[in-house]
Amino acid sequence: MQANTLSGGFADPATQSAHAFRSVMEAMARPGTIQDIEGAAPPAPLSPAMGAVLLTLCDTETPIYLAGDMDCEAARAWLAFHTGAPFVGPAQCMFAVGKWDALAPLAVYPIGTSEYPDRSATLIVECSELAAGATLTGPGIKDQATLSLPEVEAFQANRTQFPLGLDFIFTCGERLAALPRSTEVSRSSSEAIAQVGAS
Repeated sequence: MQANTLSGGFADPATQSAHAFRSVMEAMARPGTIQDIEGAAPPAPLSPAMGAVLLTLCDTETPIYLAGDMDCEAARAWLAFHTGAPFVGPAQCMFAVGKWDALAPLAVYPIGTSEYPDRSATLIVECSELAAGATLTGPGIKDQATLSLPEVEAFQANRTQFPLGLDFIFTCGERLAALPRSTEVSRSSSEAIAQVGAS
């Protein structure tokens, strides 16, 4: 087994996983806020934030789908050693990991059922940046928040399925943000103006 498979996990698992879990929960509770999350050093193409999220949320009973270039031997070996999570296809996963384009189409992921809305997937999306962007409103947001999103329509469609639907965690470097299914998404005023001008 290669040394980089064994390394890169939490050096102090009890403390670091607690901090990481708090960052994830804070991001979910306050959509649009950007949280720091550190302590993991996974192999590329997994980012430190993505690695920390996976170490915190995944175990032997949380099947993972790796999309696109995330589905590589280095990532599989690291996750298998540190989490024991099984690898599955998109229709069976609890967590899907990848860049936005590789995760498409969203319709393949479980969105829960009326009896068990929690049996849905969370998509962990690696982004090139986390910044201001689309307008967010809903639970956990005072007035409104903003967050750069890969697109708007997919998240608007996801919201119409509530209480079913997908949840999203966006990672970049050692930072993350989240967009739970309860959040309503609309274009920022500058995006709307640009779209009208282009039409």
